[in-house]
Amino acid sequence: MSQVPAARRALAVLRLLAAAPGPLPASSIARTLNLPRSSTYHLLAAMAGDGFVAYLPEERRWGLGVAAFEIGSAYLRHEPLERLARPLLRRLVDRTGEIAQLGVLHGAETLYLLKEQPPHHATLVTDVGVRMPAHLTASGRSLLAHLPPAQVRALFAGPFVDRTGRGPTSLPSLRRVLAEDARRGWAAEDGHVTEGFASIAACAFDHNARPTAAITVTFRREDRPPETWPALATRIRATAAALTTRLTGRPPDPH
Repeated sequence: MSQVPAARRALAVLRLLAAAPGPLPASSIARTLNLPRSSTYHLLAAMAGDGFVAYLPEERRWGLGVAAFEIGSAYLRHEPLERLARPLLRRLVDRTGEIAQLGVLHGAETLYLLKEQPPHHATLVTDVGVRMPAHLTASGRSLLAHLPPAQVRALFAGPFVDRTGRGPTSLPSLRRVLAEDARRGWAAEDGHVTEGFASIAACAFDHNARPTAAITVTFRREDRPPETWPALATRIRATAAALTTRLTGRPPDPH
């Protein structure tokens, strides 16, 4: 057997197990990947020998092994998301003259990983390493808009945090805002985080079309009236699409 098809099958198994909510039986793996059962068992045994998958005898199922975890940990140490996004953020700053940031979801909060800004620009509270309530930030909402409703409900089971008296204050109001964000492909907040500032964000996706990170541009409200926001959003969406491509990702299928 050629080494290339075997390697592709092993990678397909890893992707399937990573995307599954839990371990899977070999029969399900074979059926989903359209592989012969005998070949699937041989492949799983070889991968288990190298630690990439593990067999759970009590459940008669297969899950990811320690070696897969080690590779995932190494991925995080290499900071690939930040490295892939940084040149895109710099280009966006050059084109807009505004602050650009990269954010991800951390539970019900937005965690900011990168910030690029023009010289002599105002300092923001949303700096690298800062966490903010995701329902108040444009970046958080652009990511939440592409999560399953049940996941959003679980994230916001408690009271809603308020900073400036603006923004969603309940799950029904958040759902309405997220529906609009998903429909137009970008999110905007107007003074929800800091008085006098607004932000626009768009989402980048992974290979499973899941929301991975958000590209955000923040600006003084007085410098950009709302009628100019769609044109700015177009630039931000193009940057987010470029990050999706760099991540070998794909946008979700239109409904």
